[in-house]
Amino acid sequence: MKTSELLLDAHSRVQEVLHDVVTGLDDKTLTTRPSDTANSIAWLVWHLTRVQDDHLADAGGYEQVYTADGWFERLGLPLDEADTGYAHTSDQVGLVKLSADQLLGYYDAVHARTAEFLRTLTDDDLDRIVDRRWNPPVTLGVRLVSVIDDCAQHSGQAAYVKGLIS
Repeated sequence: MKTSELLLDAHSRVQEVLHDVVTGLDDKTLTTRPSDTANSIAWLVWHLTRVQDDHLADAGGYEQVYTADGWFERLGLPLDEADTGYAHTSDQVGLVKLSADQLLGYYDAVHARTAEFLRTLTDDDLDRIVDRRWNPPVTLGVRLVSVIDDCAQHSGQAAYVKGLIS
């Protein structure tokens, strides 16, 4: 198995979890929060998708699916187009009101772009520095694992929230 295939398999597992969690849920369930300060399923899925889109577009040198494919406009959230949800307040979390079709449509588009990017990678590419703001600087390999970890955690949180409120 090539490294790129392994990374794609990890992302595909997140996609499976998200489809299992989101499919069939109504808008009210997607935006229900277990407490006033908790995250909703809609916010968790939107956020993990935004992070994946933002980080991989930056590392891959391509425009984010959010803006390139019109998802910012289609989702119509009252947030800046650069917003990924990082450090959102409870009020900002409450602004993310999206349907299952919107959430999975955007996620699947990002997943397809991610798969396209991952298929181009060689093992040597993983050592390329993609972010010098950290010490040590972040390599592409580290960034890819970080995104997978973030997505796996948030998809698991979405599944947990579904269990709490269903």
